[in-house]
Amino acid sequence: MDLLHSAGVQATSYLQENFIAFQDWFIFISTVADLRTTFFVFFPIWFHLREAVGIRLIWVAVIGDWLNLVFKWILFGERPYWWVHETDFYGITTPPVIKQFPITCETGPGSPSGHAMGSSGVYYIMVTALISHLLPLKQKNLSARCLRAFLWTGFWAVQVCVCLSRVFLAAHFPHQVVSGVISGMLVAEVFEHVRSIYNANLQRYVNTTFFLFGFALGFYLLLKLLGVDLLWTLEKAHKWCERPEWVHIDTTPFASLLRNLGILFGLGLGLNSPMYAESCKGKQSQQLTFRLTCIVSSLFILHLFDSFELPTNREILFYILSFCKSACAHICAVALIPYCISQLLKLARKKDL
Repeated sequence: MDLLHSAGVQATSYLQENFIAFQDWFIFISTVADLRTTFFVFFPIWFHLREAVGIRLIWVAVIGDWLNLVFKWILFGERPYWWVHETDFYGITTPPVIKQFPITCETGPGSPSGHAMGSSGVYYIMVTALISHLLPLKQKNLSARCLRAFLWTGFWAVQVCVCLSRVFLAAHFPHQVVSGVISGMLVAEVFEHVRSIYNANLQRYVNTTFFLFGFALGFYLLLKLLGVDLLWTLEKAHKWCERPEWVHIDTTPFASLLRNLGILFGLGLGLNSPMYAESCKGKQSQQLTFRLTCIVSSLFILHLFDSFELPTNREILFYILSFCKSACAHICAVALIPYCISQLLKLARKKDL
């Protein structure tokens, strides 16, 4: 592995030396590739335009990120920004100098890349949804082939940018981003064939939430009893990050887990609420004006939720509040906002009469 890691550090060093002018672009790409963009931007747009795609986005993102956490705990992957300081591979020679950035110092293990896995799964869902919607009859004429080629070229362009970004920022080795892309596509492809998620009742959402949390917590506690600390990377992040403020609590494994589970739970509560049944199942929900109003309102409300900062001085409290915030945000997007807009439109029609 040292040879693989050293090659990855060389790749990071090369990118930083020759493409430093693209620093802001790489930071932007990594920021957009974070699953926050899926949960707070892509989801409300797709959900109110094509509900099934929005639901699939959440399931793929949440289950994919949970699998990513389990893989990371099993594989014990290093990250370049600390490995280059701790390895004995270079002996008496000076190791390559790699720079750090405000989003470099993630605290979890590095393999596979969560950004690469999440973005590949999410964009795979969106590309296949666009193809099925724009080309429902699987047309094979020239224009259809050009459209497919354009969409898949865009997909791979995004994945290449994400992979280069994560390597440039010294957050991942090249093999970690490649494995992340492949893993994300596999998860997305599996959920293309899972139809039960579209009519899942609240009990299934509750059971899934408890199972995912219970498995992760049980796995962590079991290995801790055996003397294996799955949070071994926290010490490395605090030790080797250039600036303490660059180590964020929301990048810890349990922070992302509780945030994702809150989103899944909120989706389940919203979909199975009376407000959703009343506002999103009638003729009104098919109107473009209603859908666009829901999208704009949801994006605004979710942005407010996302910008609300939680207290970080108490870790357990942060995790609990993160779960609650995520759940409340997506209950609003799925049920409360459409219900309120529906009621306002009904009042407006009554006044017109």
